[in-house]
Amino acid sequence: METGEHIARHFQDDLARLKERLLVMGGLAEERVRASMAALVNRDLEAIEEVLTGDEPLNQLHVEIDGRAFTLLALQQPLAADLRGIVAALKINSDLERVGDLAINIAEASRRYLMLPPVKPLVDLPRMADIAQGMLRDALDAFVRRDVALAEAVLNRDDQLDDLKTQVFRDLLTYMLGDPSKIAASLDLILVSRHLERIGDHATNVAEDVIFMVSARDVRHLHGAAPREEG
Repeated sequence: METGEHIARHFQDDLARLKERLLVMGGLAEERVRASMAALVNRDLEAIEEVLTGDEPLNQLHVEIDGRAFTLLALQQPLAADLRGIVAALKINSDLERVGDLAINIAEASRRYLMLPPVKPLVDLPRMADIAQGMLRDALDAFVRRDVALAEAVLNRDDQLDDLKTQVFRDLLTYMLGDPSKIAASLDLILVSRHLERIGDHATNVAEDVIFMVSARDVRHLHGAAPREEG
């Protein structure tokens, strides 16, 4: 028969494993965003197809992490702090799966864009991607380190993405007004900027979950972030 101490240690080991798998998931999601944007910038259709067909590992991890979290909830009676950690892991897992979906959306828009003459040099979109990926990476680091200050710093960078998305839209609107033949390609780039902004929103969601997990403070409606997407 297991002692209470042994059960507690086993629970903490399982919790650590859950966080470890979540980090793997985050790395995969970030890599998918990086690959989709590199394919767009390099005009690499083969790389785009790899993004479009390569989401199975992320989907499998999504299911595995949910299973681990639900098992911890069902078989244990976690205290408040651990309970918040498990619930945060479930929510973060959902956000990371959505980031993977958004990487596919970027690849789909990029594939259409590459079938048309380029509109302009890509400057702001790669900057948006760098910011969004950095936000995601820092939000996950904050989760592992239980670092509220780092999570709050992620929230403060969301405005940079919003500003760049507005800049992209204004620039491309000018091209569309000046040359109607560039409308289709410009709209695809505007879509990419929208997907990158959404990735930043998901990173913001992760950061908010970290703050709630560590300090039990709900900051979801305090800084104007977009609501969490379902599905």
